[in-house]
Amino acid sequence: MSYLRPGQRPSSQEEDVISAINTTPLVDVMLVLLIIFLITIPVVTQTIKLTLPKEVNIPTQTKPENIILGVDDHSNIFWNISPVKSDEELLARLVKVAKMDPQPEIHIRGDMTSKYSSVGRIVLAVQRAGIVKIAFITEPPARN
Repeated sequence: MSYLRPGQRPSSQEEDVISAINTTPLVDVMLVLLIIFLITIPVVTQTIKLTLPKEVNIPTQTKPENIILGVDDHSNIFWNISPVKSDEELLARLVKVAKMDPQPEIHIRGDMTSKYSSVGRIVLAVQRAGIVKIAFITEPPARN
């Protein structure tokens, strides 16, 4: 190893060794970030203790007074098995049914490929008529 005198420049071989990147500060910063994340993650995952509702699968109780409204894949609405021509006709029929005592339940059956807006029109008409019990009929998942 040679010593440099004042005013003397190092040789090109020594410059190559000095020009290497020092990764120690990078490692230090990464360790500090890791420690910060390890400390803050448990604080973020804490939640308020709540009792969430449980899903209940109740078999459909078929009563003669219940009304089944269906929507096929072409957005046609059916009252039991007869087609409903318009939203106004549906509302008029529901208003008549809403006056019954006790009020019947409305069961809505929607085809899987039908548009949500069609089912929404039925729900809106049921609400406008003043009927309080609405149920959606589904099929249970296939068991393997």
